[in-house]
Amino acid sequence: MIRSILVSLFLATPSMAQEIVDCDWQARADAIYEPWEEFSRTYANGDVRIALLDTIEPAAGSFHLLVLSPPFDELGGRQCQTIGLSGGAGFSGIGFEELAADYDPAIGLMFGVQVQYYDGELGDFISGDLLFSLNQSTGLIEAFLE
Repeated sequence: MIRSILVSLFLATPSMAQEIVDCDWQARADAIYEPWEEFSRTYANGDVRIALLDTIEPAAGSFHLLVLSPPFDELGGRQCQTIGLSGGAGFSGIGFEELAADYDPAIGLMFGVQVQYYDGELGDFISGDLLFSLNQSTGLIEAFLE
């Protein structure tokens, strides 16, 4: 069921820009939302970790997702990426408790989670579905916001 929903949503056109960037200031250890054991999950036999980050500022966009995943570097470390909105802003909320995951051999690991973000043009907060996929072989992460 989740797979069919995620696959169909991945085929939809994204409505707002989001970005995946190498770990930077957003990925500080003190930004991992607590309690850590509730806001961090592993997949693919522990090779992939998704965690909720709260950078506190900007207040209307302080939440990001941390993605630690293959491919591994020459020292055995995973790549480190964060997912947020364009321009370094994050989301105003992420329903991490409801993070859904599935796997499709044609796409890779697929994730879906509800997010909230501030829309400056409307002057209001909007809810949407953040969908992202991870190809563990290449490290490619693609994200779509519905």
